[in-house]
Amino acid sequence: MSAAALLLAFLSRWIDDVAAGLARLDAALRMSARIEFTEQADGSFLAAASRNGASEELDQPPLRFDQDRLTGPLSPRLGKLVTGSRVRVVLAPSRFIFRPLELPRAAGPFLEGVVRSQIDRLTPWSANAALFGWSEPADVDSDRIALTVTATARQQVDQITQALIASRAASVEMSTRDEEGKPVILAQASGETGVRRLRPVLIAVAAISSLAFATGFVAWITIGAGYDARLSSLQSQIAIRLAALSQVGGSAREQALRALQSRKLASPSAVMILEALSNALPDDTHLTELRIDHGKVQMVGLAADASQLIRLIEQSTQFTTATFFAPTVRSANGGENFHIEAHIEPSFPVTN
Repeated sequence: MSAAALLLAFLSRWIDDVAAGLARLDAALRMSARIEFTEQADGSFLAAASRNGASEELDQPPLRFDQDRLTGPLSPRLGKLVTGSRVRVVLAPSRFIFRPLELPRAAGPFLEGVVRSQIDRLTPWSANAALFGWSEPADVDSDRIALTVTATARQQVDQITQALIASRAASVEMSTRDEEGKPVILAQASGETGVRRLRPVLIAVAAISSLAFATGFVAWITIGAGYDARLSSLQSQIAIRLAALSQVGGSAREQALRALQSRKLASPSAVMILEALSNALPDDTHLTELRIDHGKVQMVGLAADASQLIRLIEQSTQFTTATFFAPTVRSANGGENFHIEAHIEPSFPVTN
């Protein structure tokens, strides 16, 4: 990627980050209220407002969402309250499917990535086509945790988010309740209205500043050297270069994002490798070292019978070509210290 394309990608990311930060700061300074829409059994929504912990049901007929807009007699008060407010939509549990998932305790800090990787196995949808969340993990034993994944088709609820964003809500949070009645947060679109409003302003400021700097720099050279023709030529070159950069910036940024996504998908997940090893190794085996590098996993540990580990590891669909890379030594407590490495296969489904 050229230096110019990198610069444009950096500026675009900077503009997005600044716009999002300003939108969040604006919402925090205004102490925006929260509006809650709760779905009823007939598919309509009742509205309530809350501020400083106090909730108030709004005198508003039930509403519905049709395509990307709110339908029904929307009162002027509710329209005014939605603008600039944080909106929570509590969807009916009947929209969702609930699936149990059991994981090793080590997966706790990485639940978002682990759950996302399991959506197409647990539900009829891919991760991009699903709106999903999960319950608070509960301990199963000393090494494992259990949670409930909640999911529905994203297409079903996107129209609700779009309608509220179009009504100038500061943020939209989707939630539901699980089978035990506990709230489950599904997704949040934060500050979209503010970001869209601020981004063009920041782009204009950046463009004016860049052009002013470029023009001033060229003018300084011209005054010092006394070459009017050179000023005209340099200004033309700057205009042509800026136009060319504006055309290639988008494609270069997209190529970079695709490359990062491909690299992410091609890299094996450490959490999934731990899960696969946990399923393959017997309970009397303990690992003291684990290394994952260049498509291989190396493990060092203690087992009652190290010779059987090669067969057990290769029986797993996640590993191939398991071998000892150092001699096995009998330990003082009767076990065997082993050093085994194996090739990693790219897919790591978690089994309950």
